[in-house]
Amino acid sequence: MSLEKTLVILKPSAVQRGLIGEITTRFERKGLRLAGMKMMQLTDELLNEHYAHLADKPFFARVKKSMMASPVIACCYEGVDAVQVVRSMTGATNGRAAVPGTIRGDYCVSNQENIVHTSDSPENAIIEVNRFFKPEELFEYKLNALPFLHYAEEMQ
Repeated sequence: MSLEKTLVILKPSAVQRGLIGEITTRFERKGLRLAGMKMMQLTDELLNEHYAHLADKPFFARVKKSMMASPVIACCYEGVDAVQVVRSMTGATNGRAAVPGTIRGDYCVSNQENIVHTSDSPENAIIEVNRFFKPEELFEYKLNALPFLHYAEEMQ
């Protein structure tokens, strides 16, 4: 187990539907520490970099258009195995296939308008957090509830 940071982007579909509080509350109640959060309008340049692995796909232009439809909320969460925890909470990419109880299972029915983006590996989380946040936009502070979330050996 390891303490790690991960990126969560609340997509325009979450912002437009007023789900920001609902979703951030779920991550906080799970025990993840919010290290950074900001509202931003994504640019073509940033999306070309972020979704470079999709550039040759026929749906790439649609993904970019969807992600630029309104501002997004970029979040950095930290916790023990944060990437895996966030991915489990988020559910399957296609909201119609996502299990009830997951964020997508509870809040969406689309493959495209699927509420959140999350980092898919600890390695990509480091890259993505650095892409969306400057070092001074991330905060280190003691989460007073930590001893009630983990035993000491879990955080080593």
